[in-house]
Order: sequence, then C-alpha cells, then structure tokens
Amino acid sequence: MAVSLKGMNRKELEKLKADIEKALVKLADDDKKAAKAAAEKAALAHGFSLEELTGGAKRGRKAGKKASGPKGAPKYANPADTSQTWTGRGRQPAWIKEGLGAGKSLEDFAI
Repeated sequence: MAVSLKGMNRKELEKLKADIEKALVKLADDDKKAAKAAAEKAALAHGFSLEELTGGAKRGRKAGKKASGPKGAPKYANPADTSQTWTGRGRQPAWIKEGLGAGKSLEDFAI
C-alpha cells in the first residue's frame, strides 16, 4: 500500500501519524496476547498452569505507581516544624532551600 505524502497537508499527515500509532499499539497488544497464549500452551504441555510457574504475580508496574521499598531515615528536620523531615536524598524541600538561601548550612537542620 503506497501512500504519497507529498500531496498531504499538515492535518492529513497528523491524522495518518495518529492512525499509525494506534495500529502499532494494537499490534503490540496482539503480539503480547499471542505470546501469553503460547506460554500458557507450553506450560500446559508440561502439566502446569502459567500462574503456577509465574507465582500468579503480574510482572512490571503500572504507570504512575511508585516503587515501594525501604525509605531512608530522616537526617534533617525543619526547625520551625519538626514534623517536616528530609532524608538528604532526592529534591531538597522548600524549607531547606529557603534556609540555605538565608545563609544557614545543612548542619543547622541536622537531627
């Protein structure tokens, strides 16, 4: 199927791009379903269900969920509100930035 892109305007090209992206997503979903079916068939051929072999757990994380794991112990606290703490990892809280901007050091916030 040959498509001439030269005669298309921006709107037509963007529609074609969106259609291609939808087709690729559907193709990927179909490939995943086929792979799962093949894995289930192979597991059954050996006398197991796929859930038995995988522990019934789904692989991967859903988008938007954060990884759970051990959190670091807080090393710094806001002197004005000691319920606000920071482990020293990741982005600095606003109260740390404000304090550093006012001439304080990190040691001033140490717990």
